[in-house]
Amino acid sequence: MSIKHHLTDALLMAYSAGELPEAFNLVVATHVSLCDECRARLASFDAVGGAVLEECEDASMTPDALAATMERIRMGSGAPIHTDAATRRHLSALFPAPLRDYVGGDIDAVKWRPVGGGVRQAILPTSKDASVRLLHIPAGAAVPDHGHRGLELTQVLKGAFRDEHDRFGAGDIEVATEADVHTPVAEPGEDCICLAATDAPLKFTGLLPRLAQPFFRI
Repeated sequence: MSIKHHLTDALLMAYSAGELPEAFNLVVATHVSLCDECRARLASFDAVGGAVLEECEDASMTPDALAATMERIRMGSGAPIHTDAATRRHLSALFPAPLRDYVGGDIDAVKWRPVGGGVRQAILPTSKDASVRLLHIPAGAAVPDHGHRGLELTQVLKGAFRDEHDRFGAGDIEVATEADVHTPVAEPGEDCICLAATDAPLKFTGLLPRLAQPFFRI
């Protein structure tokens, strides 16, 4: 897998420090499980964080601190995926391990809902400070033109899409901010499947998408 678009240092540092919403944690963990470069950069930030912690004074902990920490690691770990027996059974799976754990299976376990224009989505349950969804965009179809009221991370899992900025293929991640307005279009020949997280509603320019927005929670 040739990955051209990567996570920013700011996002990797925030993920390492545990400062991202759960929805963004899932997208970052999914990308890191696919990307050797971002996984190495994350390891360096983790090492710096560990060194800083060694210099801190001891602090008291609640009785459930260890259990809570292990649960956060289980839900959002970006650690490398080792090729043990369990992993080998999933080498043909589309979803990387962090996403597969959230969905409870691979793509055949997803409960898709249509949102118009042939596009389908499946909203995954996370904390309320941000949302994350799987998107299935038919080959050649477009997501309506939109801007952003916050941050949007879009991880490509299959196929590819283009917008006004660049091309994003399998493994790539697009980081869109309030300064970006775009119209993602799936490339012809193969449907595009993405994992997208947002911390604010999108800003659609068309009337129909704006009217439908509350129903589809986009």
